[in-house]
Amino acid sequence: MIKQIWLNLPVKEVAKSKAFFSKIGFSFNEEHDTPSSTCMLVGEGKFVVMLFEESLFAGFSQNKLTDTQSSSEILISIDAESVAEVDELAKKVEEAGGNVFTPPAESQGWMYGFGFADLDGHRWNVLFMDFSKLS
Repeated sequence: MIKQIWLNLPVKEVAKSKAFFSKIGFSFNEEHDTPSSTCMLVGEGKFVVMLFEESLFAGFSQNKLTDTQSSSEILISIDAESVAEVDELAKKVEEAGGNVFTPPAESQGWMYGFGFADLDGHRWNVLFMDFSKLS
């Protein structure tokens, strides 16, 4: 039976990606680090996102990598606990060298969030959802 799910992402340079995600508050399980990969933990549930250097990832997937500058292969959504946390994370992303492609704003009257691209162009969506305003 399936025990766990994790996400694998190709990156150009593991060390630079690890530094970026560390600056915005993500943690790592360094027991699983290799020179060409790292194990990032996201959220309270410690969802695993493996970052693999592109050549290693391409070998696993046996497929051409997506050009993240012209297309998206995935949108990774994560939740925030408050509007202030969304704003704080957006600021950290910019300071760490990420690209905020959608600035923090309200959406549909009950969500507040922003979108960013990491150093390798993978797109992330951060949302605070106020279900009390959902109608």
